[in-house]
Amino acid sequence: MLPAARKLLSNFDFIPYSRLDDVMVSYAAPGGGVGPHFDSYDVFLLQGPGQRRWRVSGQRDMALVEGAPLKLLKRFLPEGECLVSAGDMLYLPPACAHEGIAVDCCFTYSIGFRAPSHQELTSQFLVHLEDKAQATGRYSDPDLLPQAHPARLGSSMVAKVERLLANTRWQQRDVAEFLGIYLTEPKARVVFKPPHQRLSEAAFSMAAKKRGVELALPSSMLYSRATHFMNGESYTTEKAVPVLRRLADTRRLASLQVPMDGAAMDLLYRWYHAGYIVLSQPGRDD
Repeated sequence: MLPAARKLLSNFDFIPYSRLDDVMVSYAAPGGGVGPHFDSYDVFLLQGPGQRRWRVSGQRDMALVEGAPLKLLKRFLPEGECLVSAGDMLYLPPACAHEGIAVDCCFTYSIGFRAPSHQELTSQFLVHLEDKAQATGRYSDPDLLPQAHPARLGSSMVAKVERLLANTRWQQRDVAEFLGIYLTEPKARVVFKPPHQRLSEAAFSMAAKKRGVELALPSSMLYSRATHFMNGESYTTEKAVPVLRRLADTRRLASLQVPMDGAAMDLLYRWYHAGYIVLSQPGRDD
């Protein structure tokens, strides 16, 4: 992510980071556009240089054009339109049909929300449970009897496995842990860059207290109670909670905010080594 895109996203921090996704920039020549379509999530459309005319509709007919490279609506029935200029912003709720046509050469910045499907959340949570499962023992059936049809799946076996699976339980903290890890998991294209010349822990501690630290541009950080989630990993520490929450909320710790206790500094140094955080640039206001 570019610094300018991160700065733009910071204006939307009234939305929880767990729902805020990213910024996409689109360019269009006069008369250009992708065609009528809809998104499955909320989106803010911020107009950059140039003008674009938007037509919108709350239609329920979402039939798509067969064979099109994009999911374009077959029958678009606009109910309203507006002309947006630089600095104007249009909000579109999920499934609101829309079409944007460039009046002149223009840029549009799309600020999107995360809205995973129920299927995706369910399947990924089951994967999370699989990683944490600690079931012991092995299937056995000492009461097994000969059967005339060896290919038939026995009802006794089905019942035994059903009882085994019914013992699978989870609590709210398991769901919170799953969400923290899942929602901060870096996208496939994200690459973290560790420092070229890594400072020793003592040197890093001194530099951090003098300059402050901030999250690397692609880093994602959330928290729940005493557990903090950084780029798909979870960390639990009681002592560093206030400091790490401030880092997660503001993406930065000014020089006077950098912790003195060992637990927090140890975590910051580990994240510095991994490229998850960086030292703030000299001259930045505290």
